[in-house]
Amino acid sequence: MRPDGPITKVRRVSVGGAVQMTQIVFNSAAIAAAQAGAMAAMQRQATPNSLAYSPPGHHPSSASASGLEAKGCMTMLPTKATTPEVLLVEDNPINQVVALEFLALMGVQTRLANNGLEALSACGLAAPDLVLMDIQMPGMDGLECTRRLRELQAAGTLAPFPILALTAHALDSDVQASMEAGMDEHLTKPLDFKSLRNHLGRWVKLPE
Repeated sequence: MRPDGPITKVRRVSVGGAVQMTQIVFNSAAIAAAQAGAMAAMQRQATPNSLAYSPPGHHPSSASASGLEAKGCMTMLPTKATTPEVLLVEDNPINQVVALEFLALMGVQTRLANNGLEALSACGLAAPDLVLMDIQMPGMDGLECTRRLRELQAAGTLAPFPILALTAHALDSDVQASMEAGMDEHLTKPLDFKSLRNHLGRWVKLPE
């Protein structure tokens, strides 16, 4: 039986080469709600590294999932070198927390980029096994980032990997734009754990 109290997850997070201990507290009811698609139900413990809530439509350009003002990508340190690595490209802090928790529950290694520019840099350092790409982001959006990644792959300077759009935009024209940019699938928010796992399982071998 799942306890009614808060469930504490402690992750080792590397930001700019420095390891920080970041504590995220998830209420059991909030986890259930998030898995049903209610992302805003997530709760964050108030700590010096606390994450400020970002209302819909407001996307701070400097915010990361840990609330640290740092340039570059945040890396969820792997526990097994043989598990697939997913690059999450997402600028909204709440969406970051939910997606990172889902991916952690799947047992995959995760890197986080806050926008398309950071994603290009992250892929240049090491190609991931799969990219989850948001569409609307500051600096460089997901469509332009995907086009540039595909150009690098076509030139033979970057290893191939699947790119899955993960966005709130669900119109047929949005799906078409994703496909034309070079994405392999177009997934829509809010996040659903089972659905996300099923889609990822089509492209990478997930831990049992």
